[in-house]
Amino acid sequence: MKLIAKPIYNRTLRSARNQFPFYLMMSPGLLFIAVMCYIPMGGVLIAFKDYKARDGIWGSAWMDPLFKNFEFFFKSETAKIVTFNTLFYNIVEMVTVTLGALVLAILLSEVKNKFLSATYKGSILLPVFLSWIVVQYIVFGMLSVDRGIVNNIITSNGGEAIHWYSDPSYWRYILPFAYLWKNIGYYSVLYVAAIAGISTDYYEAAQLDGASKWQQVKYVTLPLLKPIIIVLCLLWVGKLFNGGLGDWNGFYTLSNDSGALYGATDVIDTLVFRSLKKLNDYGMSSAIGLYQAVVGFVLVLISNYIIKKTDPDSALF
Repeated sequence: MKLIAKPIYNRTLRSARNQFPFYLMMSPGLLFIAVMCYIPMGGVLIAFKDYKARDGIWGSAWMDPLFKNFEFFFKSETAKIVTFNTLFYNIVEMVTVTLGALVLAILLSEVKNKFLSATYKGSILLPVFLSWIVVQYIVFGMLSVDRGIVNNIITSNGGEAIHWYSDPSYWRYILPFAYLWKNIGYYSVLYVAAIAGISTDYYEAAQLDGASKWQQVKYVTLPLLKPIIIVLCLLWVGKLFNGGLGDWNGFYTLSNDSGALYGATDVIDTLVFRSLKKLNDYGMSSAIGLYQAVVGFVLVLISNYIIKKTDPDSALF
């Protein structure tokens, strides 16, 4: 037994030494994840406690009944509204951004001029680096009732100005479009990098067989991009209960936190933020956040299970 264990130990130690530079490169990211994601998990206890800041998490009394913070949320009409909005926007964004980024990436990969290709990529990436506050001012400049560009065009043609910030029906379209405009560049660059890694031999073979550009995309590009599409979609499914892949502040800022628009713009993240900011209710805010995290985790497990049954090589685990 010792004779078998010693070579395995030596190989493991030698492998660890060889991989040490990579572990060193990983350490800042791992430390960040540990500090920002895992250590704060102890705070979920607040969801089950009558939290008082002066007593701290451990000193605060347990709720009686234990799930009172959850009960308050689920019995309210707000729970249905924010759950529907969160799922609706994330599903719409997942579909539109994935399809849009794929189309854009395929088009960019066909640009052979290096200067033009770099210009196009830089242009579509620019909105990614804009904060949602900047985007808010752009949207407000477009949609302001009295000074907005859109209303000026409407009134100059004899129409009546639209009160964008008091009619929630428009925001079912405005929010997904704003998210698509801001983030499509980031995802398209990921797909461009994946397409660049596809061997040209596949395309040359397809051309010899007489395949058109569309046939090359259909039978070469898309099948080879399938693994990365599945991985990105799985990661997105895990955040279906977040306000737009962490961009919840887009929902909060773009609508100017207008109460008239809550029916269409309020998602779980904005409700948590508002509960903490205006009601100062730590317990209910933590309960909603825990509900959001647990459902997101379950969705990842279900999605990964389905993919593992249909295509085991594409599953995350």
